[in-house]
Amino acid sequence: MNYSTSVTPPPAADPLPVALTMVVPTYNERGRLAELVRAVFGACAPHGIELELVIVDDNSPDGTGALADDLARTHRIRTVHRAGKLGLGTAVVAGFEAASGEVVGVMDADFSHPPALIPRMLDTFSATGADLVVASRYIRGGSTPDWPIKRRLLSRAACLLARPLSPIRDAASGFFLIRRDIARGTTIKAGGFKICLELIVRSGATRLVEVPYRFDDREQGESKMSLREAAGYLVQLRDLYWHRLAGPWLRAWEYQQVEPIAPQR
Repeated sequence: MNYSTSVTPPPAADPLPVALTMVVPTYNERGRLAELVRAVFGACAPHGIELELVIVDDNSPDGTGALADDLARTHRIRTVHRAGKLGLGTAVVAGFEAASGEVVGVMDADFSHPPALIPRMLDTFSATGADLVVASRYIRGGSTPDWPIKRRLLSRAACLLARPLSPIRDAASGFFLIRRDIARGTTIKAGGFKICLELIVRSGATRLVEVPYRFDDREQGESKMSLREAAGYLVQLRDLYWHRLAGPWLRAWEYQQVEPIAPQR
């Protein structure tokens, strides 16, 4: 089925305001989408978080978009249908435009980003008055278990290349929360993979916080990473460095890291 860009509304209006909107870009994620929806709402409900999901589907041939529509009948979900695979960055922007919550977030559909971390990220967002909270693999308590050495080196290198642009250690993270007004007020120039870095550099966000998490590798679904996306990251970095050089280089960042939760004994 070919969709023009359209938004499927959630079920009948809920009287409670949305506290958080999580944007989930999808492409061929039908196998675990229902499980993800249950897990995300299940993680937020015990904390009293009024959650909205915005699923942005790029006309997945496996029927992910149709399943998202079915799930929207029983959950607070908006589905954005797009005509084809138009890039992860533009999918996130489309999700921000459809969001109802004053705080918006982004996560993957494949459980590499743990739904159980969302309440802690939102608590941190509120407690610190943050503009942006990033789930980080590269601060104390974060990890990337079972990654091969080559992948670890490439990921670390990508983050190190971005370090002069911001204090965030994991600017390549795809799991983060941001104020909706900042997200919508930022002109995104890159349609590719590292949308968090784009927002950090181009937006007015100054209060930045990182929360540690364990990145678990994809188990099902189709990876959004490609050689074209990797090459696009280098072009993106070039453009972001030029952007910083054209404006004030030094920004009064307020940056902090959240300590990992001690394991129970």
